[in-house]
Amino acid sequence: MASACNNPTLISLLSLSLLLLSLPTQAKTRQCRTSCGLIPINYPFGIDDGCGSPYYRHILVCSESGNLDFRTPSGRYPVRNITYTDPHILISDPFMWKCRDGDRFRPARAFALDTSTHFKLSSQNDYLFFNCSESDVIMEPKPRFCERFPDQCDSACDTSSYLCRNLPECSSALRGSSCCSYYPKGSESLRMMLKHCATYTGIYWRNLGITPAFNQVPEYGIRVDFDVPVTTRCLWCQDEARGGGACGFDTETQDFLCLCDKGNVTTYCKDHSGEHNRPAVVAGTVTAVSVTGAFVGVGVWYLRKVRAKAPVTHGVQSNENRLF
Repeated sequence: MASACNNPTLISLLSLSLLLLSLPTQAKTRQCRTSCGLIPINYPFGIDDGCGSPYYRHILVCSESGNLDFRTPSGRYPVRNITYTDPHILISDPFMWKCRDGDRFRPARAFALDTSTHFKLSSQNDYLFFNCSESDVIMEPKPRFCERFPDQCDSACDTSSYLCRNLPECSSALRGSSCCSYYPKGSESLRMMLKHCATYTGIYWRNLGITPAFNQVPEYGIRVDFDVPVTTRCLWCQDEARGGGACGFDTETQDFLCLCDKGNVTTYCKDHSGEHNRPAVVAGTVTAVSVTGAFVGVGVWYLRKVRAKAPVTHGVQSNENRLF
């Protein structure tokens, strides 16, 4: 006839659950990470859900070993660098042709961007295609001015490209293979080219920051430009005089939030008129919801344990297995 209130096992489990509920959220002091390995992570990006701008949510992935990947519909690509003054990301594609490949061509996958995002392929990219089928791809030399004004030339793959004649880091890597330069207008045209070419590689022109001439050098990789959404609320949130918070967003509604040490606000950290509506939580941390789930789980576990041992006659509970 002993009730559950006198059961030491249940009392211990309930006490543990209540203790967890009384603890402050462990993510309270955890702010948005500002780097992944040696690569700085600043607004508008975030590698913790709820950090940065919602326009770039789930785009960057930081591994436990500190490697940063850029996620697109065509796969995940290692990030080499992020520049915020001239907003762009430099990525590498392990499937693209490299100097060490020489005339040994490996199958490549077409790089693609999600057109609904605030990313775009930079006009500073060039693409070189190797061993293309002459019956399927128009390959011909273009006038020299086409390298500066490609929009004024046709869509042929340029066999007289400067980069084909001067491959970065390995000008003589190709011995008996053909090369031509072509800038795809979209991912579909890139896929079509790869159907008729052995492989391809991407080259971007890195700015050396000097003037006037010869201020760019070609390097392997793909440059992806991005927009920085500038809002007054984010500028106020980041202002050190106003508390120096981090710009973020509500993971459910995607509304703006300023992430502060004492909690999240919709204005800025030192705005005493605004309410710190909840602790500074980012996804993947302990929350009251998860603790409540543990509390419910304990109750369900105990209920099943009691029912398993309790005598039940014709579906009617006895006083021995009642919870209350």
